[in-house]
Amino acid sequence: MSSILPKFLPKRRQAPAPLYLSGVMRSHPGCVRPRNEDVAAYVLPRPDDAFARHGALALVADGLGGHRSGEIASRLAIDTIRRHFYEQDGAVPEILTAAFSAANLAIYERSRVDGRSTGMGTTCTAFAVRDGLIYLGHVGDSRAYLLRAGRLRQISQDHSVVAELVRGGVITAAEAARSPYRHAVLRALGTKPAVEPLIWREGMPLEPGDSIILCTDGLSDVLDDAAIAQIIGRLPPSDACESLMAAALERGGADNISLGVFAVGSGAPPEPMAATRQVVIDQAAGAAP
Repeated sequence: MSSILPKFLPKRRQAPAPLYLSGVMRSHPGCVRPRNEDVAAYVLPRPDDAFARHGALALVADGLGGHRSGEIASRLAIDTIRRHFYEQDGAVPEILTAAFSAANLAIYERSRVDGRSTGMGTTCTAFAVRDGLIYLGHVGDSRAYLLRAGRLRQISQDHSVVAELVRGGVITAAEAARSPYRHAVLRALGTKPAVEPLIWREGMPLEPGDSIILCTDGLSDVLDDAAIAQIIGRLPPSDACESLMAAALERGGADNISLGVFAVGSGAPPEPMAATRQVVIDQAAGAAP
């Protein structure tokens, strides 16, 4: 008997191979600041991990310069959002919304009871990937980028004075980069009892070959999009991360620098991956806790 399907029967399409993320994050105090107020963390679950159904998560937070205890605020933000994300069930947008709200409240309450931390705050940019879709949660001027088919685009939206002026057509992007107010953020976690983060209500489909980049302004202030795209486009995530960090330090490293580079692949991961990685590197002190 012939194995050819009758023409009137639809052919069974092969299901696309599942997507996976591989990548690394790095954080450095830079060449000028005495301490690192950035925190970078990520979770890349293996398929057999108990929390794999929640998906992957990566975050950067930048304690606000000029505010007390910025490093406490950024740590509270990362720890609170990561814990809530993996403890709660439900749709990703709702979980991210609750997690950012909890982080904001944790930082605000800490600043109220600890006089040494009054006024502290932090930016935070996070992405979650579940079932091949990426979701973004964001407050402040740390950034998320997507590199697809050689084109880099910023997928976060800076909550800053100069960004609002650029979007309103008042100044150009070049003028914003030189503005003395370029680091004045309009939203941050912990500075007020409530905050309105940018949370994607729908996920964006990822494609094999995509790269996702997270960074604080210690990187984006000194490297333009073309330089970032050129490095990401020719190197695997670990090497790209090291190269971007080296380039930022070569340009003075006036601020703390944190970044992460993640590649989207299909099928089985090329090698076993640890379920959880958290990176807070202070090379000036020679410590990697």
